[in-house]
Parts: sequence; structure tokens; C-alpha cells
Amino acid sequence: MSDQGPTALVGDSLIQGGDWQAWLPGEQIYNFGVGGDTTDDVIARLWDVINSRPTLIALLIGTNDLAWRRSVEHVVRNVETILVTLRRELPEAHILVQSVLPRGHEFADQIRDINRHLWQFAPTVHAQWLDLWPALALEDGELNPRYSDDRLHLNQDGYTAWVNELIPALERTRQLPPSSRAIQLPDLGGTY
Repeated sequence: MSDQGPTALVGDSLIQGGDWQAWLPGEQIYNFGVGGDTTDDVIARLWDVINSRPTLIALLIGTNDLAWRRSVEHVVRNVETILVTLRRELPEAHILVQSVLPRGHEFADQIRDINRHLWQFAPTVHAQWLDLWPALALEDGELNPRYSDDRLHLNQDGYTAWVNELIPALERTRQLPPSSRAIQLPDLGGTY
């Protein structure tokens, strides 16, 4: 990665539980993940994030709202409030909005609805969007059981799948050239 100022990771236990310093070597990481947090909780502590003056903010929040039976509209409105506040208070910061992760398939329709709204809203505050569903969800919207032991929290394989999507998204958000990771070329047959 790059030495371009601190990165704030903001969210719930999914953020809190990550070994971000190991996974994002060379980055100055501020982990603003708090287990059990909802979008209301992130709004309540948003000044902690703002006062840390990050140059990049990666937001992942919303799944716990569903456990509290908050509506899609409540989650979307709160995330929009978070994003507008961050943009107003940190006008130069890069912002990456990550999709609400899949969990049990019974939440899939609500999460898809939230994610569709956030995907549409992100550009209005000059934020980038990272859709994690293709990497983590089964076709029915269930969190892939390879990546979780409880249909909500990620295991090591789940974090690996997420980080593999997150690193290039952070590079795009910072408008950096792709890192020097090896590029996997398809096997086209024959010898060279």
C-alpha cells in the first residue's frame, strides 16, 4: 500500500475483529470498529473519526441495525448522514463505502435493498463503492458458510476474501496505480 496518511476503518465487530495492521502493512490504521454498533452508534461517535483526521475512510456498517429490526430506510438514511457529515468535515478525504455484508439468507432482500441505495448514493458525496457480495454471498444471499461459523461474523477465510477485495478498492479510492502484486494470467494453453 502507500504512505499517504492514516486510514480509518469504521464500523462494527467485523471491522473491530480484523488484523488490519498485518493485512495492510505500511498503512497507519485507525480501527474505529466497535462490536454491536449500529448506524446510530457510528453517528454518535463520528467526531472521534473526524478528529483523527484520516486521509482515507473505509466504512462498513448496517448489519446490526437489522438485528434490531431497523428498517431499510433507517439504515440508508443513517449511512447517508454519516457520509454527508464525513464529506463536509473532511472535504479532502477519500471515502470508500462497503456494501453491507451478507449474513443469513433471511436478511438478503433487506440487505440488497440497502446496498442498492448506498451504491446509488455514494457518488453524490464523491465516495467510492465496494460491493462485497460477489466475493462473500451464495446465490440466495446467504453468507458463504466457508467464510463464517455463525452466519454473521467472518472466520479467517472470510477475512481473506474481504481483504482481497478491499486492497484494490483502497488503491482505486486513493487513485493509486495498482500495487506490485503479481498479476494472475489465464492459462491460454501452449508454451511460451
